[in-house]
Amino acid sequence: MEYRQAWDFQVKLADAVRSGQEPNTLLLLEHPPVYTRGRLSKPEHILLSADELEARGIAVHEADRGGQVTFHGPGQLVGYPVIDVRAWGGPLKYVRTLEQIIVATLADFGIIAGVIDGITGVWAGEAKIAAIGVKISRGVAYHGFAINVNTDLSYFDYIVPCGIEDLSVTSMAQILSQRVEMDTVQYSLTYQFGKAMGFRMVESERALLG
Repeated sequence: MEYRQAWDFQVKLADAVRSGQEPNTLLLLEHPPVYTRGRLSKPEHILLSADELEARGIAVHEADRGGQVTFHGPGQLVGYPVIDVRAWGGPLKYVRTLEQIIVATLADFGIIAGVIDGITGVWAGEAKIAAIGVKISRGVAYHGFAINVNTDLSYFDYIVPCGIEDLSVTSMAQILSQRVEMDTVQYSLTYQFGKAMGFRMVESERALLG
């Protein structure tokens, strides 16, 4: 799904969740190649010119989430929880819980991962394997996280990921030396998400809100 299409959908869904018309929802998808700039990003953190970006087929979007510049693309599992956090525990608890959900998901595949104090996201050794950036508007969170599953990591060569110079980035496929089935990762993530958030997860194939 195109990044802007997914973003617009989240905003509509957030309104519906806020009003009680829709339940808390976890969207799982992949994007075509795109660089997104969070609220703290700097223009120089994308190292390619506009012409070079166009030649490589990479879109750029300014996002209202936290964090800085990151990449989304095929082979990366993007999760957008649209969640009413007003009675759940607040922004910091929510972000820390997302990190632990990803750590637990990676553990299901034998990958040891963790967090680094002061830097949002999840790391495998000294390399970042998942990024997190959320927006909370009137008590409802959207945007979310991205796990590098079978991602082409060369796209990270042209940005300063998360504003960190010389940041190493890795993927599940790189660590395991084999391609990883995305459906299996989605299944594990959904289970760990429900367990950590205290939600009963119900799969739903749904059309975009009109």
